[in-house]
Amino acid sequence: MQQEIKQDIKYLTYCRKSSEADDKQALSIESQKIELEKTRKSLGLRVTDVIEESHSAKIRGTRPLFNAMINRIEKGEVNGIFLWHVNRLSRNAGDTGIVIDLIDNGKLLEVRTPSQAFRNNPNDKFLLNLFCSQAKLENDSKGEDVKRGLRRKVEMGWLPGVAPLGYMNEKYNAKGYKRIFKDPERFDLVRKMWDLLLSGIYTAPKILEIATDEWGFRTPTRKKEGGKPIARSSIYAIFTNIFYAGIIEYNNEQYPGKHEPMVTLDEFWKAQEILGRKGKPSPKKYYFPFTGMIRCGECGAGITAEHKKKVQKNGNVHRYVYYHCTKKKHKLHTHCSQRTIEIKELEKEILGKFKEIEIPREFGEWALDVLKENNKKESSERAKLIARTQKQYNECIQMIDGLINMRARGEISKEDYDRRNKALVSEKFLLKSRIDKIDQGVDDWIERAKKVFDYTESLQEKFEKGGLERKKKLLYGLGSNLILKDQKLTAELERPIESVKRMVKIVNPIFRRFEPVESGLNKRTLGNAFAQSPALLWGPDSNRRPSG
Repeated sequence: MQQEIKQDIKYLTYCRKSSEADDKQALSIESQKIELEKTRKSLGLRVTDVIEESHSAKIRGTRPLFNAMINRIEKGEVNGIFLWHVNRLSRNAGDTGIVIDLIDNGKLLEVRTPSQAFRNNPNDKFLLNLFCSQAKLENDSKGEDVKRGLRRKVEMGWLPGVAPLGYMNEKYNAKGYKRIFKDPERFDLVRKMWDLLLSGIYTAPKILEIATDEWGFRTPTRKKEGGKPIARSSIYAIFTNIFYAGIIEYNNEQYPGKHEPMVTLDEFWKAQEILGRKGKPSPKKYYFPFTGMIRCGECGAGITAEHKKKVQKNGNVHRYVYYHCTKKKHKLHTHCSQRTIEIKELEKEILGKFKEIEIPREFGEWALDVLKENNKKESSERAKLIARTQKQYNECIQMIDGLINMRARGEISKEDYDRRNKALVSEKFLLKSRIDKIDQGVDDWIERAKKVFDYTESLQEKFEKGGLERKKKLLYGLGSNLILKDQKLTAELERPIESVKRMVKIVNPIFRRFEPVESGLNKRTLGNAFAQSPALLWGPDSNRRPSG
């Protein structure tokens, strides 16, 4: 019976290979043809034609040769499909449905692979649908993995994809962790282009002409492209790309980049004004300093921002900036109930957090003086400890040398030598590490304490008077896991910032008793008052860093 079915079936051999990442492990079309030819001969199949297609099967109706094959089956020219694997047939529900419908209608008698045949019975159709659905699942999962990896890279401060002109991608780091560096050949030249534009004298086309004809500027050479002058559209792409100001735009959100900026944000916005004045379309981009840093407390998605304007009847224009949840954490979270918050209200929330950790300048100066004085008192003890540890280190080196000589004279076995040498080498590294820590540890945490006090001093004033970039850095220094829920901001404070928060409750009441602190007498009295509280002593366990 099976032989009769074979004779009644006229097959089309269908070979497909996509150039996309989801097909990396698939056989080439030539390899598929070789494998299928072996099976055809062994089973005696009647193949009327071979179709070869290099196209992705992700989206329904986008494969012209697949569509032509379906048309031939509907016309009755052929009634079988012969292919290497079912995932060559479909990776989307639409095309899978078309194939199974043809089987239901009796127009397609068999879908055959080297290992299995699918015919018009419930079990075969179920398996065919299952295998195609599995191919779609693999495809969708890989797509989600790629998106997740790209988002993670952006959050780390690195642009996914090809670096803009003037920069270059790192070649040898692990995938997903490749950084972006200055292109030593082109960075300064692209900066000169910005300088010409910012002068207000040169138009973008004139700058392109100077770069091409006078400087000999050419794009980087790659496998299939490059080594050519910049296109006219590319010069505008440079001047409207906020990446050059240290900001990464991804999925309609902005993130602080870790690459070295080529221009400041002020220079970038000045360039946009210049381009607009000269009749070129000014890019409708706005810099929202707090995007990429805060997450929604309800669904976990990122907080984004948008710019809106309202024109009154009298012609006055009012502009507003709102922050809100992107609702993109999961597809099912489109019902996130969190409301928008205007930038003024969000900044009030940030200032409220800053108020909790702001310290007077006088306290920071006093605390650092105390730390430095204690450091001087302890320096002689540290010197003695270093000397003792250094002596132990030197003795350890001598023992290693002696052990080598004993092994060379054959006085100990190789096993005994290896065991004792391993222990001595470990001790040597331990002693060296101990010396370095004793010598540098105190100075390191004093320097960290200074950075924390500099950060928290007049923090609210620095935020209110600072520009957008400054505000972003100040918020970044507050801590991690910034959450916005019910228009309230919370954060996990950095460890030294948490210490300062505890101190503020003691410092501020003391400080208010002596205001204004201008005379030398008041400063000394204030210092004595601070000294009365052991809780105000700063320790070396506060070891994380502020920013801004």
